[in-house]
Amino acid sequence: MDERTLRIISVAMELAERDGYDAVRLRELAAQADVALGTVYKRFSSKEDILAAALQMQVDALANNMRENPIQGETPQDRLDTFFEMATTALAQRPKLAGAMLRTVASGVPELSEKVTRYHGRMTEVILAAYRGEWSEDFPSDNEQTLAHLLQNVWFATLVGWTGGLHDQDVVIETVQQATRLLLKGMENS
Repeated sequence: MDERTLRIISVAMELAERDGYDAVRLRELAAQADVALGTVYKRFSSKEDILAAALQMQVDALANNMRENPIQGETPQDRLDTFFEMATTALAQRPKLAGAMLRTVASGVPELSEKVTRYHGRMTEVILAAYRGEWSEDFPSDNEQTLAHLLQNVWFATLVGWTGGLHDQDVVIETVQQATRLLLKGMENS
C-alpha cells in the first residue's frame, strides 16, 4: 500500500477508536489524513471498505506475529485457549475500533465480500497455526477446517454480544474455550 492509503486507514482507525463506527465520516477522514476526498474514493468505495482494510491489516499483523512467536502450549486446547484469550484481550484494548470492524464484517455490503472472505481465510490460517502449534503449508483436514470455521463463528458471535454490551470479554473467552473443548472432544471421537 502506498503512504496515502496507509494514512487513510490509520486515520479511519483513529476515528473509530475515538468515537466508534459512526465517527468514520469520509469528509472528516480525508481532512485529517490530509488527502482530497476524491483520493479516498479512488482507493475505497465506502467507510466499510476502509474498515475492512484496517481489519485485514490487523489480522495480517497478528499472523506475522504468530509466525515469529508461535503460540505455546502442550496441547491444541492449551494453544487455542491462549490464542483466543490473547486475541480477545487485544480487541478489548480498543473496544470502539473492534466494534467498528466487527460491524463492517457483519454489514453484508456486497462490495466487501472479497475482503471479508479474505479475512475469514486468514483467520482460519491463524487458528490452525494455533491448533497445530506451528505454521504449516500442509492442507488442513476436513476436521481441522471445520474446527477453525466453527471456532471463528463462535468467537465472532460472542464478540458481537460483547460489543453490544451483553457480556464482558471474560464471557467471550470462556465461551470460546467451552466450544473448543467440545469440538476437540468431537474430533477425537470421529
